[in-house]
Amino acid sequence: MACLSSSNRACARVVQEKLCQLVAVSKSQLGYQQQQQQQQQVQLLHATGPVASTVGNGVGGGGGGGGGGGIGASLPKVGAAGKRTFLLSSGCAYPLYSVGPAGTGTTPLVAAVAHSVGGSIGIARNFYTGRGNFIQPTSVARSAGVPADALLFERNQKCSSTANLHPCMRGYSSVHTQQPAGPIREYNIDPYILLEDELKYIFEDIRQEISRATNHQELNKIAVYYFDGQGKAFRPMVAILMAKALNYHMHNENSNIVNAQRQIAMISEMIHTASLVHDDVIDQSFARRGKPSVNVLWNHKKVTQAGDYILAVASMLLARLKHDEVTHILSQVLTDLVQGEFMQLGSKETENERFAHYFTKTYRKTASLIANSLKAVAVLSGADEQMAELSFQYGRNLGLAFQFVDDLLDFVSSSEAMGKPAAADLKLGLATAPVLFACEKFPELNPMILRRFREPGDVERAYELVHQSQGLEQTRFLARKHCIEALRLASQISESPYQKGLIVVGDFVLNRMK
Repeated sequence: MACLSSSNRACARVVQEKLCQLVAVSKSQLGYQQQQQQQQQVQLLHATGPVASTVGNGVGGGGGGGGGGGIGASLPKVGAAGKRTFLLSSGCAYPLYSVGPAGTGTTPLVAAVAHSVGGSIGIARNFYTGRGNFIQPTSVARSAGVPADALLFERNQKCSSTANLHPCMRGYSSVHTQQPAGPIREYNIDPYILLEDELKYIFEDIRQEISRATNHQELNKIAVYYFDGQGKAFRPMVAILMAKALNYHMHNENSNIVNAQRQIAMISEMIHTASLVHDDVIDQSFARRGKPSVNVLWNHKKVTQAGDYILAVASMLLARLKHDEVTHILSQVLTDLVQGEFMQLGSKETENERFAHYFTKTYRKTASLIANSLKAVAVLSGADEQMAELSFQYGRNLGLAFQFVDDLLDFVSSSEAMGKPAAADLKLGLATAPVLFACEKFPELNPMILRRFREPGDVERAYELVHQSQGLEQTRFLARKHCIEALRLASQISESPYQKGLIVVGDFVLNRMK
C-alpha cells in the first residue's frame, strides 16, 4: 500500500532494494552460474524505474523483458550501412534502443525508424508520445553498465503503466492471427464521423458529374459501377481532413476555397477508381469490393474506354478550378500512375534493385495520388511552400504505409474480408514486400520471382515460405515506420479536431482488415 501511495520512482526504488536483498540472501545457496545470472538481472533492473525496463538481447530467443523470443529478425533494413536494425522490446512497454551496424554499438530506435523517410526524427528531436508528453534523449544509466551509445529515451513524466506510452512504440501484434496493432494515438475521433457532412454525398456528386458529361447509357453505367458508395473513400477523406486542418491552421474560412478543396477530393477518388478499372482489365480480375469486377460484366474494350472517360471527367473538374499550380500538381499523378504500371510489368535481378524498384513503383501507383492531392488542397488553402511540402510528405508516408499494409493483407486476410481474391499478387506474378523480405531467409524464392511464379506450385510454395519467414512482421514494421513519420508531420499543424484526425488516420491504416 505504501508503494501505491508514493511516486513511481520511489516505488521502483523500493522494489529494486527488495530484489537486491533477495539476491544477497540466495547467494550462498546458488552455484556460481546462477549468481552471475542474478547479478545481471539486478544490473538491468537498475536501468528501469519510471522510464525503462529490462531488455533482452533482441537477437535470439528469450530476448525482451516482457515476452518470449527476440524479434530482431523481424525488422527491415534501415541502417545507413545496410545492416539490419533490431528492435529490443522492453517489459515496460516501449522499445528502448536498437542494434546498429557491426562495430558501431547501438543507435536510437527513433533514428533508425526515420531512415529513408527524409528528415531524420533522430535523437536531436523530441518524439511526441501522444499524451501531451515527449520522449527526450537523456543521459545514459551508467550505474547499470549500459554503454554510452545505448541511449535510453526518458519521458518527462513518470511512466505508471503501458497505457501511458506511445502506442506506436508498443510491441507488434501478430499479423498471423490478424490482431490489431494498437492505436497510433489514443484520440476518441473517427475521421469519417468528423467529415460525415462532407463525405455523405461525395459518391453521388461524382456520379452526377459522370452522367452529366454523356448521354451514352452503357458508358455511363460502366463508369459509375464502382461509385456505388461501397468503397472506403479513403483518399477523399484524407484530402478533406488535410484541407480542414490547414484552413484552421491558416485561419481560412473562404467558402470558395472549401468547395475547391472538396473538388480535389472528388478528383482524387475518380483518378483512383479509373486506375482500378484499368487494373481489372490488365489483371483480368474477377472480383472487387465484394462483387464481380467490371471486366467480368463488360468486354475489355468498353471497360478500358470507360476508365479513360472517368479520367476525362476528372480533368474537366480540374480545369474548372482555373488554378495552374494545382493543375500541374495533379497532372503529375497521372504521369506517375502510368509509369508505376509499367514498372509493375517488369522485375529486377538483384535484391537491392528489387527493393528500390518496389519502393518506386509503390510510390507511383499509390502514394503519389495521396501526396499530390494533399499538396493541392494545401496550395488552395494559401499555405506557404514549407506547409505544402509538409502536406505532400504526410500523404507520401501515409500512402506508402497504406500500400504496405495492403500487400500484407494479401497474405493474411480472407477473400471475403477483402472483397477480392487472397494471394492475388502472387498469382499475378508480383513480388511485394513480404516476399522480398522472405527472400533473405529463403533464397529459393529468387528464381520464382524471376519467372514471376509461373511454374506449377510456385504460388503455393511462395505463400508458405512467406508465412515461415519474418516477411509479414517486417512489412508491418515498414508500414508503422511511415505512419510514425506521418504522425510527426501532422503534429506540426495547429491542434484542431481535424489535425487530430490526421493522426488517427495512421491507426486506421495500420489496423485495417480490408
